[in-house]
Amino acid sequence: MFIGHFAVGLAAKKASPKTSLGTLFLASQFLDLLWPVLLILGIEHVRIAPGNTAVTPLDFYDYPISHSLATVLGWSVALGGIYLGIRRNLRGAVVVGACVLSHWLLDAVVHRPDLPLFPGGSVLIGLGLWRSVGATVAVEAGMFALGVWIYLRSTAARDRTGRFALAGLIGFLAVGYLASILAPPPPSVQALQWGSLTLWGLVPWGYWIDRHRQVLSGGHGPSQ
Repeated sequence: MFIGHFAVGLAAKKASPKTSLGTLFLASQFLDLLWPVLLILGIEHVRIAPGNTAVTPLDFYDYPISHSLATVLGWSVALGGIYLGIRRNLRGAVVVGACVLSHWLLDAVVHRPDLPLFPGGSVLIGLGLWRSVGATVAVEAGMFALGVWIYLRSTAARDRTGRFALAGLIGFLAVGYLASILAPPPPSVQALQWGSLTLWGLVPWGYWIDRHRQVLSGGHGPSQ
């Protein structure tokens, strides 16, 4: 799943108005931000296997640190705890932790059975929505539209940047999502892992947007 995770970050703004959209993107995408780093370090591994599913040619055969349920629960507590320690915002900390966990739960819907419950475990989870391109696009596009709608209902632009930076993000994610489905497989694992690092650039984009928008209700003070 790709834009579905960003949908969670956008929608979570309503649940925690004081938390910046950049922080919510970091939390909802944390597993996929960590994953290419672990690939580059040789700690986790992936294969390019065209036909593995209808949506992605990637065979996620070894990613127990970034994508096993046990470690994801740990990452959820860790990021929520760090946020609480820095911002002293319990509600925001709970939402941040929930966003991290949501990534694994959504992945469990789309992946074929390849998500481990814990490192070294033999039980693998995945409902396999990626077997159908149409169903996958329908679910993710619907989630993304809902997430954008909730964010728009929860915030208002302070200036032109607040409008156009958000519109640019929405367009970029939509085009990037379609490209990821229609594009040929990556030429190599090396190209995949370094290219995946570009996902980090969407986190500061979220902070930039949030600085130029204001919460309409449910929160006071600057985003954190």
